[in-house]
Amino acid sequence: MIGIFGGTFDPIHFGHLRSALEVKEIFGLSEVRMVLSAKPPHREQPAANTQMRVQMLKLAIENQSSLTCDTRELDREGQSYMVDTLTSLHQDFPTETLLLFIGCDAFNTLTTWHEWPHLFDYAHIVVMTRPGFETQKLDAFFVLRQVGKINELFLTQAGKLYFQPVSQLDISATAIRTMIAEKKSPRYLLPDTVLNFITQYQLYRKH
Repeated sequence: MIGIFGGTFDPIHFGHLRSALEVKEIFGLSEVRMVLSAKPPHREQPAANTQMRVQMLKLAIENQSSLTCDTRELDREGQSYMVDTLTSLHQDFPTETLLLFIGCDAFNTLTTWHEWPHLFDYAHIVVMTRPGFETQKLDAFFVLRQVGKINELFLTQAGKLYFQPVSQLDISATAIRTMIAEKKSPRYLLPDTVLNFITQYQLYRKH
């Protein structure tokens, strides 16, 4: 099983990393591919350029062999649609079961994603829930696909929906960028190697 964890990672921080490591261990994944989004259609464009975000991600995971930097969306022209990414991953790993991990907020807007029903053609979708999260009323499409136990994800290669509580840290990349712009220290919210890189290249400062 391979986990797919997408994001702009602008910058990568401990909230991303803790969630990725936790689901890797919970689901017994061989690896979690951290997929950098180039042009996300549902959010503002990244503040740091693609090369900088790649370097920050690589620095953050350099000592964690089970986390992999995946740049396929950066190598593709146009919008970064997850359905295209899953299609590509399925072609690269045809015998592997793919688990796409998304947060609660992303799940609540999933039906606005490009060709969203086809996501289930290539992967199981796992929603990472936070404490106190209540699932919105699911329509028939999701009810038919939801399973209640992890081992049910092993029975088919794709098509299921599962909700998994994780220890999501209350850290946001937006808040980190704001702190840096205001000349405040974001230390302990992200790896020192990433913070040193940001400082070296003076990223996220107001011009």
